[in-house]
Amino acid sequence: MTASHAMPTTMTLDDVQQLMQEDMQAVNTLIRQRLHSDVVLINQLGHYIINSGGKRIRPLLLMLSAHVFDYDNEHHYTLAAVVEFIHTATLLHDDVVDASELRRGKQTANSLWGNEASVLVGDFLYSRAFQMMVGVQDMQVMEILSDATNVIAEGEVLQLLNCHEPDTTEAQYLEVIRYKTAKLFEAAAQLGAVLAKQPPEIEQAMIHYGQHLGTAFQLIDDVLDYSADSQAIGKNIGDDLAEGKPTLPLIYALKHSSPEEQAVIRHAITEGGRDNIEQITTTITQCGAIDYTAQAAANEAKKAMQALEILPTSLYTDALYALADFTIQRNH
Repeated sequence: MTASHAMPTTMTLDDVQQLMQEDMQAVNTLIRQRLHSDVVLINQLGHYIINSGGKRIRPLLLMLSAHVFDYDNEHHYTLAAVVEFIHTATLLHDDVVDASELRRGKQTANSLWGNEASVLVGDFLYSRAFQMMVGVQDMQVMEILSDATNVIAEGEVLQLLNCHEPDTTEAQYLEVIRYKTAKLFEAAAQLGAVLAKQPPEIEQAMIHYGQHLGTAFQLIDDVLDYSADSQAIGKNIGDDLAEGKPTLPLIYALKHSSPEEQAVIRHAITEGGRDNIEQITTTITQCGAIDYTAQAAANEAKKAMQALEILPTSLYTDALYALADFTIQRNH
């Protein structure tokens, strides 16, 4: 095997999903089996959110990572399901904290079943994930996943502290992203290398890939919150603003718009709500905040691709490049 230095761009996300179709079907089957509980409400709510049209990027990443290194056992299926359960638990809790009504174009679980059920089923998914990871019987795997879960929780609390705080800096915001979103991407990418018993420098490369990929992914989410239509992204435009969340487009606009426009944005972050959403969206676009955030995402994706240069060439490595490319090209 030779190291790959050119960036293959021929693969699309469809190609990647095609390549991984059988693996992902196996993961989905396992998810359905392990979601089962004798408590009916857990089944209803759990299946609702698991089947509500997510892209399954994190489990896909873990499976690709394992294949790059020719891993030939079955623990990657279990861990891919674990990663999806952890992610889903965070979504359930997130939607309660944010009082969100739409996710992926459908009503959120909390708007259908209430906050109490959403929080408790989120707890069930977390604990089920831990039951499953124990079954793999690998101390390093448990360490990576338990650390990741803890860091994600810290990220959620950091985000809460920044909420309604117009003086949040870009550095503070990027720290929230690294904790809250990038950490699970990082763990998923790293776990494939760990399962396949790769040397530390390869493991490190996968950590960097996952971290930069996850950061790019979230930054594009922030762009889409102000530039896509709600049909495409499956949630209401300006949701972040309505919740008083200062994301990168807002943080940039606060530095590069007129004093009057800044006052409107500051008020919106402090008070929350969608009262001036159209005016703020116009400001964000005109002052270059969308372009700036998209460029920041592109820089992260580029760093993710550079981390892959140490890997052996294969279809699966190409797929990891394609995933980084998709992250910044997507419109939902």
